[in-house]
Amino acid sequence: MHDSFEARNELEQNLVAAQEGQMAGDAFMQYLMDTQVFMPVKDSIGIEGFTSSDKAVPLTLKTEDDVEVLILFTSPERAKRFLQDYPAFDGGLLAEFKWVLERTGSGVGISINPDWPVGMDMEPEMVQQLKNN
Repeated sequence: MHDSFEARNELEQNLVAAQEGQMAGDAFMQYLMDTQVFMPVKDSIGIEGFTSSDKAVPLTLKTEDDVEVLILFTSPERAKRFLQDYPAFDGGLLAEFKWVLERTGSGVGISINPDWPVGMDMEPEMVQQLKNN
Protein backbone atom coordinates (compact mmCIF):
# COMPACT_ATOMS: atom_id res chain seq x y z
CA MET A 1 0.00 0.00 0.00
CA HIS A 2 2.79 2.45 0.86
CA ASP A 3 5.52 1.39 -1.55
CA SER A 4 7.02 4.89 -1.81
CA PHE A 5 7.10 5.35 1.98
CA GLU A 6 9.84 3.58 3.89
CA ALA A 7 9.20 3.52 7.64
CA ARG A 8 12.30 4.90 9.37
CA ASN A 9 11.34 4.52 13.02
CA GLU A 10 8.99 2.59 15.31
CA LEU A 11 6.30 5.29 15.18
CA GLU A 12 6.22 5.12 11.39
CA GLN A 13 6.13 1.30 11.45
CA ASN A 14 3.15 1.36 13.81
CA LEU A 15 1.42 4.10 11.80
CA VAL A 16 1.72 1.99 8.64
CA ALA A 17 0.43 -1.06 10.55
CA ALA A 18 -2.57 0.90 11.84
CA GLN A 19 -3.38 2.31 8.41
CA GLU A 20 -3.17 -1.15 6.84
CA GLY A 21 -5.38 -2.71 9.55
CA GLN A 22 -2.59 -4.77 11.08
CA MET A 23 -2.81 -2.81 14.35
CA ALA A 24 -6.05 -1.80 16.04
CA GLY A 25 -6.77 1.93 16.07
CA ASP A 26 -7.11 1.96 19.87
CA ALA A 27 -3.79 0.16 20.27
CA PHE A 28 -2.09 2.67 17.99
CA MET A 29 -3.54 5.64 19.88
CA GLN A 30 -2.36 4.13 23.17
CA TYR A 31 1.12 3.68 21.66
CA LEU A 32 1.11 7.23 20.26
CA MET A 33 0.45 8.82 23.65
CA ASP A 34 3.90 7.86 24.98
CA THR A 35 5.78 8.34 21.72
CA GLN A 36 7.85 11.34 20.68
CA VAL A 37 6.72 13.47 17.76
CA PHE A 38 8.47 16.40 16.11
CA MET A 39 6.75 19.78 16.45
CA PRO A 40 8.10 22.56 14.20
CA VAL A 41 8.37 25.85 16.06
CA LYS A 42 9.20 29.46 15.45
CA ASP A 43 11.39 30.65 18.30
CA SER A 44 12.40 34.10 19.46
CA ILE A 45 15.92 32.70 19.96
CA GLY A 46 17.35 31.31 16.74
CA ILE A 47 20.24 29.00 17.67
CA GLU A 48 20.88 26.61 14.78
CA GLY A 49 17.44 25.00 14.90
CA PHE A 50 17.52 24.46 18.66
CA THR A 51 14.85 26.04 20.81
CA SER A 52 15.58 26.88 24.41
CA SER A 53 12.98 29.47 25.33
CA ASP A 54 9.40 29.06 26.48
CA LYS A 55 8.33 31.46 23.73
CA ALA A 56 8.36 28.84 20.98
CA VAL A 57 5.34 29.14 18.67
CA PRO A 58 4.18 25.87 17.06
CA LEU A 59 3.23 25.71 13.39
CA THR A 60 -0.52 25.79 12.90
CA LEU A 61 -2.44 26.20 9.67
CA LYS A 62 -6.09 27.00 8.90
CA THR A 63 -8.22 24.62 6.86
CA GLU A 64 -10.73 25.76 4.26
CA ASP A 65 -13.35 25.43 7.02
CA ASP A 66 -11.33 27.84 9.21
CA VAL A 67 -10.25 25.09 11.63
CA GLU A 68 -6.82 25.57 13.20
CA VAL A 69 -4.57 22.51 12.79
CA LEU A 70 -1.34 21.83 14.69
CA ILE A 71 1.33 20.37 12.40
CA LEU A 72 3.43 17.45 13.72
CA PHE A 73 5.79 14.92 12.15
CA THR A 74 7.07 11.46 12.96
CA SER A 75 10.65 12.77 12.77
CA PRO A 76 12.55 16.00 11.99
CA GLU A 77 13.57 14.52 8.61
CA ARG A 78 9.92 14.14 7.58
CA ALA A 79 9.38 17.85 8.27
CA LYS A 80 12.14 19.24 6.05
CA ARG A 81 10.33 19.25 2.69
CA PHE A 82 7.08 20.60 4.16
CA LEU A 83 8.85 23.35 6.11
CA GLN A 84 10.49 24.79 2.98
CA ASP A 85 7.22 26.72 2.59
CA TYR A 86 7.45 28.00 6.19
CA PRO A 87 11.03 29.27 6.62
CA ALA A 88 10.26 31.06 9.91
CA PHE A 89 9.74 27.63 11.51
CA ASP A 90 13.41 26.69 11.57
CA GLY A 91 13.39 25.11 15.01
CA GLY A 92 11.55 22.23 16.53
CA LEU A 93 10.82 20.19 19.61
CA LEU A 94 10.86 16.44 20.07
CA ALA A 95 8.19 15.81 22.65
CA GLU A 96 5.86 13.06 23.79
CA PHE A 97 2.55 13.26 21.96
CA LYS A 98 0.76 13.30 25.33
CA TRP A 99 2.71 16.47 26.31
CA VAL A 100 1.79 18.14 23.01
CA LEU A 101 -1.84 17.09 23.42
CA GLU A 102 -2.04 18.58 26.93
CA ARG A 103 -0.91 21.94 25.54
CA THR A 104 -3.19 21.98 22.51
CA GLY A 105 -6.05 24.44 22.76
CA SER A 106 -9.69 23.49 22.32
CA GLY A 107 -11.04 23.57 18.79
CA VAL A 108 -7.63 22.68 17.32
CA GLY A 109 -7.04 19.67 15.09
CA ILE A 110 -3.76 17.82 14.61
CA SER A 111 -2.09 16.65 11.41
CA ILE A 112 0.82 14.20 11.57
CA ASN A 113 3.04 13.99 8.47
CA PRO A 114 1.03 16.26 6.14
CA ASP A 115 1.96 15.72 2.47
CA TRP A 116 3.28 12.20 3.19
CA PRO A 117 1.39 9.04 2.18
CA VAL A 118 1.62 7.78 5.78
CA GLY A 119 0.18 10.14 8.35
CA MET A 120 -3.03 11.00 10.11
CA ASP A 121 -5.39 13.88 10.67
CA MET A 122 -7.35 14.34 13.87
CA GLU A 123 -10.44 16.51 13.97
CA PRO A 124 -10.72 18.93 16.93
CA GLU A 125 -13.39 16.68 18.48
CA MET A 126 -11.03 13.72 18.46
CA VAL A 127 -8.22 15.83 19.95
CA GLN A 128 -10.56 16.96 22.72
CA GLN A 129 -11.66 13.37 23.38
CA LEU A 130 -8.02 12.26 23.67
CA LYS A 131 -7.32 15.13 26.07
CA ASN A 132 -10.26 14.13 28.25
CA ASN A 133 -9.10 10.50 28.56
